[in-house]
Amino acid sequence: MGPQDLPVTTGTMPFRGHETWYRVTGTIDPAGTGPAPLVVLHGGPGAAHDYTLAMTSLAGDGRAVVHYDQLGCGLSTHLPDADPSFWTVELFVAELRALVEHLGIADRFHLLGQSWGGMLGPEVVLSDDAGILSLSICDSPASMPLWLQAANELRDQLPADVQATLLAEEAAGTTDSEAYKAAEKVFYDRHVCRVVPNPPEVAASFDQIDDDPTVYHAMNGPSEFHVVGSLKEWSVVDRVADIRVPTLVVAGAYDEARPIVWQPFVDAIPDVRSHVFGESSHMPHVEEPEAFTEVVGSFLREHDRPRP
Repeated sequence: MGPQDLPVTTGTMPFRGHETWYRVTGTIDPAGTGPAPLVVLHGGPGAAHDYTLAMTSLAGDGRAVVHYDQLGCGLSTHLPDADPSFWTVELFVAELRALVEHLGIADRFHLLGQSWGGMLGPEVVLSDDAGILSLSICDSPASMPLWLQAANELRDQLPADVQATLLAEEAAGTTDSEAYKAAEKVFYDRHVCRVVPNPPEVAASFDQIDDDPTVYHAMNGPSEFHVVGSLKEWSVVDRVADIRVPTLVVAGAYDEARPIVWQPFVDAIPDVRSHVFGESSHMPHVEEPEAFTEVVGSFLREHDRPRP
């Protein structure tokens, strides 16, 4: 049975007076004897789950795969008038913990984060690693200063006219202009998703950020390489040695997440391995889906264990 044949359940969870939407592909095993559920943390912040739906392939071995939209985006409650200070790492750590409790899997689950989700994943583990069998960090930095360094190096490799447009629009404060978006897309097609045109589920996540950029603008900024939000100085570099769960770190060879951004995870986490997908940029799960499923699926199976 392939993932496309598995049952899909959707629902919402009350969270701090709002609603968090979730989707479960497959069936959660209440006995806790089969493959443990996988919870997917999407990127952005505020990109919604759509572009990670290819990861339902990881349900093919019988594990449930849980997607959800973090508060402020997708099918969860939107809060466009929230003060920027509302959007914190701690908020999203608490939301994840509330979700696994709501689903009855808090004592046994795998955690996978992509991009911003792979920044959030270590924060969840460092806050409380109870019940977490493994952590997969996909295309993610250990610090935003390293991310900006890598992004600027890649940006310097763009055509001169594209660089000039980016600089001019940023200086003018017109990063919502069509000229800026066109220049930005040159970078995205090289280093974010090399499947062009983007698959519908990837386009859906980009579209929903355009429709409601509240969280993305508050925490990140107007683009992947112009970070002026609250995460600008974020780092876990000095804390990753305290991650005690088995960890997999993956990225693409053309990824905006260059090796310098994820190397601190590999250098310091005690039980860690890494893999680079040779034909991918920032979305190996979309760009090399079969290889991604094999690498990540093997890691999850290795660290499955039944409920005590």
